Amino acid sequence: MAKLYFYYSTMNAGKSTALLQAAHNYAERGMATRLYTAVIDDRDNGRIVSRIGIGVDAHPFDAKTDFWTECVPDSPNCVLLDEAQFLTKEQVRQLARIVDDANIPVMCYGLRTDFLGELFPGSAALLAWADSLIELKTICFCARKATMVVRVSRDGVVERVGQQVEIGGNDRYVSLCRKHFSDSLRTGQTDGWDPTPERK
Repeated sequence: MAKLYFYYSTMNAGKSTALLQAAHNYAERGMATRLYTAVIDDRDNGRIVSRIGIGVDAHPFDAKTDFWTECVPDSPNCVLLDEAQFLTKEQVRQLARIVDDANIPVMCYGLRTDFLGELFPGSAALLAWADSLIELKTICFCARKATMVVRVSRDGVVERVGQQVEIGGNDRYVSLCRKHFSDSLRTGQTDGWDPTPERK
């Protein structure tokens, strides 16, 4: 029986790597997959790319994409979707329909919360609609589990206002445990965190 999966985490927990491994497992068994990544994240030109250097081409999606119309006629063995936080509520329901009516498993990978600790719309819908919720883990600089992410300016100051969506990587986002996330919003600094070489 197919399921709708939501693999969620903060930044740098290996979401794209896990997706690419799943796609490889299907391919190794001669099964077809359909991969998606968000148009809004244009850093890798329509590819799903892991920080460890592997990548694969993917279909772009935006708020107008109709997953039911695109996926069901091709009858893939699995649909894999990166940057799932950018889905709309309606698209999450489309993905659930693919699972329920076409019996095709759908595996979504994305962030749970934004830089202020608020749920992304797509993530909120997946938390409500997914059959299986799987947390992928990474660590804070203090070695606790990182569950939150802050956005920092070019000089390393924590941003406490701004648009929910701003594309960036390690140069703009830092994964933290809840304690250090709360501290950073209060002080404007990520005490104990070593800036990346690009920001030094």
